[in-house]
Amino acid sequence: MKKSNQVLSGIGLAIASVAAFATLDTCTKFVSASLPVFMALWVRYGIQAVITTAIVLPLKGMVVFRTAHPKFQLLRGLLLISISFLAFFSLKYMPVAEFTSIALTAPLLITFLAAMVLKEQVSVARWLLVIGGFAGTMIIIRPGNAAFEWTTLLPLGLVASNALFQVLTSKMARTEDPITMHLYTGWVGTLLMSVMMPFVWTGFPSLSMLGWLLLMGVAAAIGHFLLILAYQRAPAATLTPYLYSGIGFAMLGGWIVFSHVPDNWAFVGMAMIAICGALGAWLAVKEGRARDRILEYVD
Repeated sequence: MKKSNQVLSGIGLAIASVAAFATLDTCTKFVSASLPVFMALWVRYGIQAVITTAIVLPLKGMVVFRTAHPKFQLLRGLLLISISFLAFFSLKYMPVAEFTSIALTAPLLITFLAAMVLKEQVSVARWLLVIGGFAGTMIIIRPGNAAFEWTTLLPLGLVASNALFQVLTSKMARTEDPITMHLYTGWVGTLLMSVMMPFVWTGFPSLSMLGWLLLMGVAAAIGHFLLILAYQRAPAATLTPYLYSGIGFAMLGGWIVFSHVPDNWAFVGMAMIAICGALGAWLAVKEGRARDRILEYVD
């Protein structure tokens, strides 16, 4: 496959993955009204783990479980569980599109962490984009609004957990097989949720609810697989702008299932987050190419 075709297929896979994640979030919001979080997440992670194992094990054998950093695999699984918990409770109290928009500010937070914690040089333009993304988030949340509730701050905790998750994933990807990482996150979540089942099990309200739970698990497994395939075909910086199409898919899901349409201010906030995030990814590519040219000149 030519490199240009490979990148295009990577972009297509990335867009399909965010459609799957939007489906996951829509299902999560529906399920959160009727089932305990531990039960819902047990099914979600269980299906992901079983599907992943069924596909990967025949292809790679037991070697797929080999890892140089079991503690990091556990930590990554725990971070993803915290993200899932925060997503569950956030979606219980706020619309899918607004939640998705705030969740997508994670790359901007990573820029902030890189400057504050890792002491990396961050350009003025990138700082302005971070500020713009944060402003968009505040427009969606609107702390001074009469309808504001503390539960609307939950996605900010998710963004922080997701930023740490992405930083750890980036570090581990240098030595670990992405499929192995995906496999471990599914089983870590499944095993931990299984421990809680005797204390929270209530039975499924209906067959239709079981269908929603199954769709949650399948959407999660497909979304993660598609994203892994996308990153195998194109660089992360190339794909990141297209991940913001998830806002559109989330709006569609919220409209179809819950008849929810964001208000004008929410549209403004979502647009600011999408634009700042996409421009941030574009700047990352531009700055990376500039560094490469400098290194070539020095050599």
